Amino acid sequence: MAGVEGRSHDMGLHNEQLSGRKMQTFFSPDDSENCVYPWSYDVDFNKRAEIDMADMTPTEVNLKIRELMAEGHGSIVVKNPGSRHSIGVGILNKLNITYEGSLGYFGCGLIDGPNVRITGRVGWSCAENMMAGTVVIEKNAGSTFGAAIRGGDLVCKGSVGSRTGIDQKGGSIIVGGDTGALTGFMMQRGRMVFCGNAGKNLGDSMYDGTIFVGGEIQSLGVDAVPGELNDIDRAWLTRKLKLYDLLPDKGVDHFTKIVAGRQLWNYDNLEPHEKKIVL
Repeated sequence: MAGVEGRSHDMGLHNEQLSGRKMQTFFSPDDSENCVYPWSYDVDFNKRAEIDMADMTPTEVNLKIRELMAEGHGSIVVKNPGSRHSIGVGILNKLNITYEGSLGYFGCGLIDGPNVRITGRVGWSCAENMMAGTVVIEKNAGSTFGAAIRGGDLVCKGSVGSRTGIDQKGGSIIVGGDTGALTGFMMQRGRMVFCGNAGKNLGDSMYDGTIFVGGEIQSLGVDAVPGELNDIDRAWLTRKLKLYDLLPDKGVDHFTKIVAGRQLWNYDNLEPHEKKIVL
């Protein structure tokens, strides 16, 4: 150990000035066009194509979407999706895509960049692990909606099932209706907005992030506590909800804000009697 410590001093690690420094990286808006994958396609949003997947498998339609992007199509309409599963997954490209109908389980998962509109409903785990872009569902969604998303806007204009936003790491989940039990379970970052009601154990074991509820909350989970709705929250809520035509007529002052109580952050270091108090 002494040798390691000595070498670290010789390398100047103990003399480095850290005060006032941060790890956060800022990007210039002028460089935003370069923040793409090296294998992504250069598409033209004015170049439009249609896919009728009535007689196609999910694998075939996913490959067809990539073929069209490779040909430069930036706007794609998929007809007759028929509630089939795993449609539109793994799209790491700028793209406007519309699904005329409903999707099954795991629709639009693992995406980074596309703007998606779904005119029907979606099944479980829609947009799981979404990185960036927008997904807008016109009707209802199933359970684990937006599981582990990291960025972008995921919007359902209807209601969603239980465990919405489980393990959310960033981005925004916006719902025009109600949400089920254990919404926000183990949430780590980002924001959720529900214009309707929330089920049992909202925000259970959440580490960080913010949840806004416009209706009634059946119960809060472990370490989820009310927060104070401030002017920044009101401005953000108004802007986001107006963007997706979900702004209530009475505004946003009635929303309840839920945040992490942060009692579980050092749970392993608590004494047994303290753990009982937290739980």
